[in-house]
Amino acid sequence: MKTRDKIIHASLKLFNERGERNITTNHIAAYLNISPGNLYYHFRNKEDIISSIFLLYEAHLDSGFQPYMGQEVNLELLVGYFDTMFETLWEFRFMYDNLTDILTRDEAVLKRYQHTQQQALTRSSHILSKLRQDGVLAIEQEQITPLADTMRMIACFWIGYKQTHSINATITKASLYEGLLRVLMIFKAHATPESQGTFTRLEQHYQAMANTCFMPSLDVHSLAS
Repeated sequence: MKTRDKIIHASLKLFNERGERNITTNHIAAYLNISPGNLYYHFRNKEDIISSIFLLYEAHLDSGFQPYMGQEVNLELLVGYFDTMFETLWEFRFMYDNLTDILTRDEAVLKRYQHTQQQALTRSSHILSKLRQDGVLAIEQEQITPLADTMRMIACFWIGYKQTHSINATITKASLYEGLLRVLMIFKAHATPESQGTFTRLEQHYQAMANTCFMPSLDVHSLAS
């Protein structure tokens, strides 16, 4: 891995584990056992590093929330979308932990974030619309985008909510699964009678994940039995 990439991934790791506010470029350089000058050869400052991390965030959202085409709507398909939501929150949790501050410090990142989120909302709305057409969701067409936006709102601000309403402010996988289950609860409220069983199995799966905080390979067939 090139030094520039090492800096990006090390920064992401340190920001997630210790909080972006608590990490300086000197901390990152020391963690990688390189000189501060070597780091500054690749990045002007910490904001420049965060901007590069944001490229990873954009790519993650873009690859994980693509509308499905010509596929059967089954447990595996839905798990893929919800897993992507969880993985995004976990892999980039430092951003959601300090989102307002990070975005207000860098206008360019703010504009990119807003553009990325708008794209994600559009794709999510297309997915929900397709689920409606395939008889999975019982919802009026004009309610689809507000539903997608509500789900996005919960996901984006769940970490901040937990930190301000919990004694233990540590971000854990269990707390993120709790947020995922809240999104799923709203989703399930619009399920058709025929798809209720699938959403119940989804809830059982993610509740088990929250209880164990362990990610084994998903056996879709066992969940469907």
